Amino acid sequence: MSGFINIDNVSQIFGPNLTTGEKIAAKLGARVETRSVRAVSDVTLSIRKGETLGLVGESGCGKSTLGRVIAGILPPTTGAVTIDDAPVMENGTKVTTRVQTVFQDPFASLDPRMKVGNTVAEGPIAHALTTKSEARSYVASWFERVGLDPVWVERYPHQFSGGQRQRIAIARALAMQPDVLICDEPVASLDVSIQAQIINLLLELTRDLALTSVFISHDLSVVQHVSDRVAVMYLGRIVELGPVAQVFGEPAHPYTAALFGSVPKLVLDADELVHFDTIEGEVPSPLSPPSGCYYHPRCPLATQTCGTTQPITQQISDLRAVACHYFEKQLAEGVSD
Repeated sequence: MSGFINIDNVSQIFGPNLTTGEKIAAKLGARVETRSVRAVSDVTLSIRKGETLGLVGESGCGKSTLGRVIAGILPPTTGAVTIDDAPVMENGTKVTTRVQTVFQDPFASLDPRMKVGNTVAEGPIAHALTTKSEARSYVASWFERVGLDPVWVERYPHQFSGGQRQRIAIARALAMQPDVLICDEPVASLDVSIQAQIINLLLELTRDLALTSVFISHDLSVVQHVSDRVAVMYLGRIVELGPVAQVFGEPAHPYTAALFGSVPKLVLDADELVHFDTIEGEVPSPLSPPSGCYYHPRCPLATQTCGTTQPITQQISDLRAVACHYFEKQLAEGVSD
């Protein structure tokens, strides 16, 4: 791998967090869940400097967990994340300010008892990016950068709308002068009318500040709009990775094709105003994933091989890869359709 951000064989396993009573009950033979959840499984990829990588998949696939590992919020169980060959974490502790995160719910990520100006200034003061005497003007400059009136630094989070709070959260992240921005569903909690404003703001800031970013979202149209490449996750694994135009135009993995096909589409038929194809079958439990290819119980191309052998990730081109035994058949079917 050679990239600005390198994610090397990262796995994240959450063990059972049992209470003392549950531990005693388990020893006495009670049915207590003691299995671990493998939220992220052996993910390896690289992200180029200045690139925006979109991360998509169904709920529970591990997108946000992977984003938190990249951001240094969660220490990986195995593997490592580096930025420009420097580690993000050492001994379970984040050791860099070069990567910052914008979370889904800005109200939950802002301290309700702190004025927003103090919240934004707290990190830069701690890391000597500004001084206490200059903090107000420093914060005011970032407020202006994200489209907020600098006089609002004296207000509390509850005095702002959802869109304004998200702008404050963006200002807080950027005030740390990062090289990498992790955007975890940054517009999911906002009104549709505000979403476009925040997306355009993020695009503008990413361009002007030369940021590298990871954009995590359920909204495939947004990911298609903002990303250079897209990674598709299923049960903790990257099943397809490639340039947006290629992946959206010709999906190489059956799950990718099913995921894109499940997006509702307006049609001009009076009997059917909305059309979408749901993904067949139930999502397997991450507590007990299937053998072989995790997607095989739901896959229309699955054979006995898929149920017994885990597919390796194969390079289709320099920037595109897929983990599927029959990706060539999927590509051929896409062309025929």
